[in-house]
Amino acid sequence: MKRARTCLAYALLPAELVLAVLLVAGIRVPPPVLAGAEAAVALLLLANGLAFLRLRRRGLTAREALHALVPEPALRLVAHELRLLASLGRWAVRRPDRGGPETVAAFPHARDQAALMYGFAFVCVVETVGMSYLLAAWPAVHAVVLVLDVYTVLFVLGLHAASATRPHLLTADALRVRQAGHVDVRVPLERIAAVRQESLFTHEKKDGELNLAVGSRTSLTVELDRPVNAPRLLGAARPVRVLRLHADDPRALHAALAGALAALTRARTAPSPVPGPPGSA
Repeated sequence: MKRARTCLAYALLPAELVLAVLLVAGIRVPPPVLAGAEAAVALLLLANGLAFLRLRRRGLTAREALHALVPEPALRLVAHELRLLASLGRWAVRRPDRGGPETVAAFPHARDQAALMYGFAFVCVVETVGMSYLLAAWPAVHAVVLVLDVYTVLFVLGLHAASATRPHLLTADALRVRQAGHVDVRVPLERIAAVRQESLFTHEKKDGELNLAVGSRTSLTVELDRPVNAPRLLGAARPVRVLRLHADDPRALHAALAGALAALTRARTAPSPVPGPPGSA
């Protein structure tokens, strides 16, 4: 049944896209074809709903049942879009995501890209206005393009909002490196072999390295003695041993990270208490 649902979903997606293009182009689609497509979509939704309820009755949580039914790439894409929309809300009310009570310090990193992202958003707005004027004689096409253009503007602003509201976080035992809505890597402090402050404006793509440039610049390099997983957008594993990142105040991040590493080293090398002789108490 799971394979049948997956095959039906992969077959319906291109079919729905073809029907949408035909309708926008003004080509008449026979009513039985439209009815069949709608029935297939309804059948797929019903089958997935019943499968979800069956998994819930078996004791799975809602999250586990959803992961069992929907491919991980699709879930990650939807989660990414929702994260961007949530970031727009946080950005509007000026409430950045600073983690939980375990966070020791937060380090913003979006300042140097603000002008560039605002420029992109302005270009998208101009393009939206221009396309609305050019397509005014074709209402159906105009409506579709307008929705896509507005979504593009929101997407660009959401990327910047996600970076602005999701700073790097330092806890007592880890550095949480984030960028936009798709990068969130937890780096245990015990795996950090070296950290240095350095400004780099060119970055070659290499296996085992993750470059999180902001405005084409990174200002801190973190080297690990063991790799950590920095999954790609669709969930593919990506082990990295070198991370290059940026912060609005790289000196503060470097000092805080160096201090946390020094404290961890002192805790490891501190002599254990020597018990006194029996009966000394």
